[in-house]
Amino acid sequence: MFIAMNHFTVNPDRGHEFEEIWEGRESYLKDLDGFVQFSLLKGDDPGDYISHTIWESRQDFLNWAQSDHFRRAHQQAGPPEGVVEGHPHAKFYEAVIVEQGAGAAVS
Repeated sequence: MFIAMNHFTVNPDRGHEFEEIWEGRESYLKDLDGFVQFSLLKGDDPGDYISHTIWESRQDFLNWAQSDHFRRAHQQAGPPEGVVEGHPHAKFYEAVIVEQGAGAAVS
């Protein structure tokens, strides 16, 4: 399992606007090989957000990052000026240990 995250610092007064932009976007993820899940996470600190994707492998993520789907997703209009403070900060992780609850779907 491979996890890719982008950390965003959002103007705390415009968090709802940031969330609406993500909710209304065309993601192009659902039909990709190896894509497992997307989440937009909101932290406890005002303006703290993370986009979080789970992939079956690093290669599946790299295939997405080099695809036409990726280019189309990132050509969409971003948030208006003043919503996001600075550029997102990306982090990537390989899962070393994964535990699931009894009710979790197993693929």
